[in-house]
Amino acid sequence: MNGVPPHWLIPKDILEAKRSQKEMSEHVLLQDDLPKTIQKIAGVDVSNTRFDPRKMVFGAMVLLSYPSLTITEIATQANRQEFPYISGLLGFREVPTLLQAYDQLLERPDLILVDGQGASHPRGLGIASHLGLLLDIPTIGVAKSILIGQPSAPLPEEVGSMVSLMWQGKEIGKCLRTKKGCLPLIISAGHKITLTTAIEWVLRCLKGYRLPEPTRQAHFSANQCRKNYLSGAIL
Repeated sequence: MNGVPPHWLIPKDILEAKRSQKEMSEHVLLQDDLPKTIQKIAGVDVSNTRFDPRKMVFGAMVLLSYPSLTITEIATQANRQEFPYISGLLGFREVPTLLQAYDQLLERPDLILVDGQGASHPRGLGIASHLGLLLDIPTIGVAKSILIGQPSAPLPEEVGSMVSLMWQGKEIGKCLRTKKGCLPLIISAGHKITLTTAIEWVLRCLKGYRLPEPTRQAHFSANQCRKNYLSGAIL
C-alpha cells in the first residue's frame, strides 16, 4: 500500500476514476505468481444498497485454511462512502472498506476470492483486480452475473462445465457451472494469476453450493455486519 497514488483509492470525480482504472490496469499481472503452497484463502464480499441515504458499505474478509476450508478469521468493516454507486466503478466505493477489514486480519491470505469482476471489466479493472493490485496478493473474480461480454456457446448442466466469456473478440473470463440447476458464475483473473489457474482454484473451493466456500462465507459475514449495524450493535 505504500506509495499508492491517492486517485487509485479516492478519485476526485468519475472521469478521474475511469482514468485511474486504465492506469491501474497497466500494472495488473495476469500471469501466475502464487506462493508454492497455498495454506490460507480469503473470501471477500460487500453488502450495500444503491439508494441507501446513509451511503453505508459493509465489507467482510473471511480467512479459511486450505484444504479443509474451515474458517480461521472473520474481519468486517462498516463505513460511510461518498463515492457513488456506479456499475463498473464499484471498486472505488468498496475497496477502501475492504482494505480496513484486511488490516484487522492476524494472518495474511495466500490467495483471495472476490465476489465481483476481475479482468471481465470494460477497463480491465474490476474490484478483484483493484484489490489485488493494492494488496499485491493474487486475486480471483467470482461474479454472480455478467458485466460485459457474451458466452461463446450454451453452457451444459454438468458441474464443472464452462464456456468462454468473450468481449471484443477476446476471452475475458469463463462462465462456470458450479451447481446443477443454478446459474453459472463468471470467473475472471484478478491479479497475479491466469484464468486457467483461477478456474482450478474456484473448483477446489466448492463444497456443493453455487458459491465457492470463501465467497459464500464472506457473503454471510457482510450481511451479518449490515444486520449488526442496523440493530445498533455497530455504532
